[in-house]
Parts: sequence; C-alpha cells; structure tokens
Amino acid sequence: MNAPLQNSSAGARPALTLLIAAPRGFCAGVDRAIEIVERALERYGAPVYVRHEIVHNRYVVDGLKAKGAIFVEELDEVPDGAPVVFSAHGVPKAVPAEAERRGLDYLDATCPLVSKVHREAERQIKDDRHILFIGHRGHPEVIGTMGQVPDGKMTLVETIEDVDALMFGPAETLAFLTQTTLSVDDTAGIVAALRAKYPQIIGPKAEDICYATSNRQAAVKEIAPGSDLVLVIGAPNSSNSVRLVEVAEKCGTDARLIQRADDIDPAWLEGVGTLGLTAGASAPEKLVREVVDRLSEWREVEEHTLVSAVEKMVFKLPRQLTDKA
Repeated sequence: MNAPLQNSSAGARPALTLLIAAPRGFCAGVDRAIEIVERALERYGAPVYVRHEIVHNRYVVDGLKAKGAIFVEELDEVPDGAPVVFSAHGVPKAVPAEAERRGLDYLDATCPLVSKVHREAERQIKDDRHILFIGHRGHPEVIGTMGQVPDGKMTLVETIEDVDALMFGPAETLAFLTQTTLSVDDTAGIVAALRAKYPQIIGPKAEDICYATSNRQAAVKEIAPGSDLVLVIGAPNSSNSVRLVEVAEKCGTDARLIQRADDIDPAWLEGVGTLGLTAGASAPEKLVREVVDRLSEWREVEEHTLVSAVEKMVFKLPRQLTDKA
C-alpha cells in the first residue's frame, strides 16, 4: 500500500488543483463491445468465449470474466458449438471464415469506425491500388486491417523514416489508410510526407483516426499546459492511452500512464500543485473516481472539469442481439 505524503502539520493536507479532461474514458465503440459480451451472456448463458481482450483494459476484462466470459487467443481454443465474440479491434477475414467453417455462432464487436477502414481497404484493392497503412506493428487493429486484403497488397508505415525508405515509383497507383487510435499530430506528419513523395496517392475522404481518439487528445492539450503532472488511466497495450501520455509530454508536461489508483506513487506529487487527469477510451469512469478518491486521501482536492467537446455517438448492436429470440 502506498504511504501518504508527509504533511507540513498534523491533520493538514496540502491543496491540489485537479484538472479533469472531458471527454475521457469509454467511447461509443467500447460501450458497444462491452454490451455485446454482456448481452451474449444473457442470451446464450455462460460461458461466452471472446477472442482476444474485448478492449484493452484489465479491469473491464476481469469484470466480464466474473460474469462468465472466457478470453482466448485463437478460435482453436473455442469448443464446437460455443458462442464467440470478436474484439473491438477487428479481426482478419480468415477468422470469421474459420468460425463459419466450424459452425461457431459468432458476434463481431469490431468498432464500426474500424470496420469503415476495412471497407475502404477493400475498395482501394478493388481499384487496384497498393495501400500504405499507417499504424503500429503488432497492434490487433493493424493485424485485423492488414488481414482484409491479399498478402502483398498493403505495406505498413510507422514513421516518416519508413516513408523515406519506400521504393514505389511515380506511376504506382497508391492509397493510404490509418489505424484509428494514432496520434493526430504524428499521423499528419506522416501523411504530409507521403503526399510529398507520392503526389498521386489517394487518401480517405474523412480521416481514419476516430472521433474519440481525436477528442481525447484535444482534451489533453487543454489540461496539460496548466498542469505540473498529467495522469492517464489506461493499459500499456492500449494505443490510444499511450498516445495521450505522448500528447501531454509534447505539451511540455510530465505524464504517467497508470491502470489503477494503486499504481500512483505519492512521491510523484511532491511539488505538484496542479494535476491533470484523463482516461483512455477503454477505461471506465469508475477508475477515474477511484483515482480522485485516492488523491483525496493525500491532498485537499479541488476538481475542475475542462470540457473541449461533447460526444453523443451511439453505435447499433449486431442484429443477433436485437432480433427477438
């Protein structure tokens, strides 16, 4: 258990101004994915299998496990006849194809904004364009998107240096797409480099980085400049959460990624008068309040919420869960 900070006088707690970003936490895609698992458990009964973490948050995953969800890495771990849910990050085409071959009853919890990128990839391949996909190697969303097209039809680009190394000619028909959870600013630089090197390249009509990622990064830009430290609640494997830490640091503010209140080292607060707080798109509001409660044990907290956008997005559930049984 972390020890409280030393107070200057017995019973007195130093003041702490807390700037809480809004929007923060769950996005519409995460809400939908979690509800799909919960409704599947209601409809089919436990266990319901989930391929990969439904979203990148241990608290959420553990909560669904307690309700009867079983998380697996691959479909060969799912018994014949059992219901299975695909994660919000999307899956390669080979995965639902395998599920159909085995007669598995599957539900696709892929975020609709990720599915939109998948459809765009198919359109570009149909138009005989090679796709340059901006994303992070090994991320489930990248694996899922690259698995929408035949091998050799998509090239991953992670940095501007990767753009410099590309060997396509000026006559090559090219398109670019992006992972939905990238840094808005970093991605803009890579896109600019691609357009400069390949003026013929085609991009999406609207940017692929999702509204929630963009909004949460903009919200951090509101709280970081006035903060001595920013805490981001999120998992280390959550791309959008890690990007929030990077955005705060680019504002010149120290930032740390935490998963729960227990991760906070009280020593971090030495000399901190104003603390910024936000949460990645996979982190529930309950964890935000948990952190505020922990801070209140050590300091006299004065909360201020800085609202930079209001989100009203809602995504429909799969038909299997809305049709009457």
